[in-house]
Amino acid sequence: MPTSPLDLQAVLLDWAGTTVDYGSRAPARVFVEVFRRQGVEITMGEARGPMGRAKWDHLVCLAELPRVAGLWRQVHGRAATEADIQVMYDQFLPLQKELLSRETEVIPSVVPAVERLRQAGFRIGSTTGYTRELMEVVVPLAAGQGYTPDVTVCADDVLAGRPAPWMNFQAAQQLGVFPLSGVVVVDDTPVGIEAGRNAGAWAVAVSQTGNALGLSEEEVRALPATELERRLAAIEREFYACGADLVIRSVAELPERLVELQGRPGDLPRARRMS
Repeated sequence: MPTSPLDLQAVLLDWAGTTVDYGSRAPARVFVEVFRRQGVEITMGEARGPMGRAKWDHLVCLAELPRVAGLWRQVHGRAATEADIQVMYDQFLPLQKELLSRETEVIPSVVPAVERLRQAGFRIGSTTGYTRELMEVVVPLAAGQGYTPDVTVCADDVLAGRPAPWMNFQAAQQLGVFPLSGVVVVDDTPVGIEAGRNAGAWAVAVSQTGNALGLSEEEVRALPATELERRLAAIEREFYACGADLVIRSVAELPERLVELQGRPGDLPRARRMS
């Protein structure tokens, strides 16, 4: 965790589950499908486990899960190889692109929250475990709904995806902000929080709209209030345990919670500009 007092300059927002795709459902569904095509049934919970990582790394993590590895051996008579991962990765990209082209929706209240941050002088960057090819689909669809970050860094733009800090470093460089103690990283996965901390930034976790809860907006509304609170409380504890500085339900809360992170009452502090 960076030292106080804060001198904030920028916010780096994740995409799926943080700013688009309420519940981060699109990637989980495709991971289930590509394993099914190899004769191996994985659960949505298993598919969500490595979320936030680069998609190749995500596939490797899934193939190495003890239950999944056992099923793979039963079906194929051997462990999954790099060639198998390549086959699934090659299937993943077009399936994910097609799904994103139909189902990319900006999460409600993201646009006004980002606008308020900009009005306070913050630069808005973004990072994602998606490839540049996939983001060529997502970015214009999000822009059409009013969300356009100043910078987008993808997993295949850097040497390694999360939990390595490289995407955060590159986004900060493109935004022209330093040190990273003046940057707030917002993500809906533990690996994203770890990447933020590895960069020396402040790490804010998203609990309700993201991968951790894994429910659509409609499913959240249908959930009994007491059950929703129970689940969110458990998710919040898990995020704090993995190093989050703050946990918010959605990006809608971010401007107000940055006041709390700043440690002083009043309006959202104005971001400092580097000369």
